This record gives sequence, structure tokens and C-alpha cells, in this order.
Amino acid sequence: MSTTTVSFRASTEFAEQTKALANVLNMSSSDYAREAVREKNERVLKERMTHLSKQLSARHLAENQAIDAATGDGLA
Repeated sequence: MSTTTVSFRASTEFAEQTKALANVLNMSSSDYAREAVREKNERVLKERMTHLSKQLSARHLAENQAIDAATGDGLA
């Protein structure tokens, strides 16, 4: 696995808090930030998949209802 550097600007307070929490967990601040971003990415992906699944379910329901309505039109 190749690696790359990701950097971002943060307030001094944010950086200090991140370092302190990482220390409490016996982690480096880099590992702490990596884990936090990974968790956020997983949460966003899960939310996106849930949203798309609900959209697809709604479409299928509408199509099924249209088909059900058509079977009562005397043509079937």
C-alpha cells in the first residue's frame, strides 16, 4: 500500500485537543486523525448507501403499484 500526505489547517486549540486525546489513547496524533477520518468516511458511505437504497425502494414500490393498477384494467 502506498501512502500520501494529507494536511489541513486547524486552530491551535483543535490541534492541542487532538494531541491530548491521542495521548490518552496511547496513539500518535497521526493515527488518531487517520482513525477519525476513516470512521467519518465509513459513516458517510453508509448514510449514502442507505439514502440510495431508500430511493430505489421507493421507485420499485411505485412501479409495482403501477403494475398492480394495470392488472385491474381488464387487459390482463
